[in-house]
Amino acid sequence: MLQQQRTNSRGEKYVIGPTGAPLTLSDLPPPETQRWVIRRKAEVVAAVRGGLLSLDEACDRYKLTNDEFLSWQQSIDRHGLAGLRTTRLQQYR
Repeated sequence: MLQQQRTNSRGEKYVIGPTGAPLTLSDLPPPETQRWVIRRKAEVVAAVRGGLLSLDEACDRYKLTNDEFLSWQQSIDRHGLAGLRTTRLQQYR
């Protein structure tokens, strides 16, 4: 599901993030992120879907494989944010 890209009063492009708040490039997790909690994964997926980052840019920025990112996206589509829990991964497969 693609999102419409919008511009805020400062001219920054944004999309609506997983919490319902506007999400800009500066709001994304830092590139050196090591601990991927549900919210951070969902923010990266929302940014790619909204066009803030391309799939390749996201994978390069966060040192992800295409398959890893696509698995996050598929988990959200199938099971919502709960599908991103690593402790629940086996239950959802």
